[in-house]
Amino acid sequence: MKTFQFKGLLQKNQWISPAFVTVDDTGEILSIKDHNDAIDTIELDVYALPGFQNAHSHAFQYAMAGLAERHQPGAIADDFWSWREAMYKLALSISPDDLESIATLLYSEMLRHGYTNVAEFHYVHHDQNGQPFGNLSEMGERLIKAAKIVGIGITLIPIFYQKGGFGKPATEGQKRFLSADIDAYLKLLEASSKSAELYDHAKVGIGIHSMRGVEPELIAKIAKEGPQDLPFHIHISEQLKEIEDSIDYLGTRPVEWMLNHVDMSDRFHLVHATHLIDSETKGIAELGANVVICPSTEGNLGDGIFPLKKFQNYGGHWSIGTDSHIGLNPFEELRLLDYGQRLTSHKRNIFNSNIEGDSGAYGIQQSLIAGRKAMGNFQPNYFQVGECLNAALISASHPLIASTSIENLTSTLIYAVDSNMQYGTIANGKLVVKDGKHKLSSEISANFIETIQRLKNR
Repeated sequence: MKTFQFKGLLQKNQWISPAFVTVDDTGEILSIKDHNDAIDTIELDVYALPGFQNAHSHAFQYAMAGLAERHQPGAIADDFWSWREAMYKLALSISPDDLESIATLLYSEMLRHGYTNVAEFHYVHHDQNGQPFGNLSEMGERLIKAAKIVGIGITLIPIFYQKGGFGKPATEGQKRFLSADIDAYLKLLEASSKSAELYDHAKVGIGIHSMRGVEPELIAKIAKEGPQDLPFHIHISEQLKEIEDSIDYLGTRPVEWMLNHVDMSDRFHLVHATHLIDSETKGIAELGANVVICPSTEGNLGDGIFPLKKFQNYGGHWSIGTDSHIGLNPFEELRLLDYGQRLTSHKRNIFNSNIEGDSGAYGIQQSLIAGRKAMGNFQPNYFQVGECLNAALISASHPLIASTSIENLTSTLIYAVDSNMQYGTIANGKLVVKDGKHKLSSEISANFIETIQRLKNR
């Protein structure tokens, strides 16, 4: 048992300052108080925010972060589809050891930036020849092992992937991703659940790569007949070409098709959903389904800007993810999300805040609650007795923070903090990042560098 002392702790609608949080040996919160009656206290001059939820990750893509920005002079314009070919090349080359090494560094970096949970949208299932491993979840199990090494919570989402596009067979570049049918996918999901037993802070979810990646009627079938107690994730309407192809093949837009054929609820997470018409925006919100927005990746790939203001006006819920990991800071993701809306609307304070007009508090609460649902955690309250202590810690001694009043603090943190102000991270009751450095950073970094030198892709 131990007690942490914080200068302030953010709860749903207020700060507790000072705050004393006692946890047991498993990291579970035993008490939260504004006074101290513990003998031994770990004193931290920080403000504690709830740990951020990274609701969409492709871990292996971290190995190519920043490498898709060089182009031959005079070449035709690059886009998502040419970027995808470079991604396939990487996916074909990595071994289970490589994936574990890449994910271990990535997850430690997520923790360094304040994420304490990640939903891993995982589709590199088979060996380099496209054949299943003896352990069907070998690659997914390596992701869980990586999460366990660094201490981040993980929801592994093994992905059902069977096609190369609407009505098209899979390509050679996709051979490591494929499940022939629902039965094959459910066996993969079962194996993934078994792997999750290796780590107390691992869960699983259901994932469909996209409507272009799985025959649509099978999406509806697995949504209806598959496990109903797991979060359900799907890429959708990310690219304009994807929508055009859907109309050609199905006679309808992707989200329209989902609204008409799938009984969606708040366990559903539509990733990107960038290009929506008003009826789709309204339909998602009214059903209580969630959208996962990945601003840095969507900006990097030229996807477009999600219609956040309309979605919020309909009562829609959203979370954030880092996707291809071109950016890893949740504060930056929230700022990019908000500023994209401001730039297209020519207005400020776009976040539809009902928390006393506090955009920072609203951004935290929206991304956290929907993000927790993406992990399979439907408890809307955070920092409460009975759950593990997960916190992003911001230095209270930085002059900007030290001189800010409590009522202005949340938005100051969201809109003005940079990584130098981030002191560390508590994950499951353990101070895993201190002074901006993960406790295993030297070993993890060395392993990553060795892996990348072997891959020769950078």
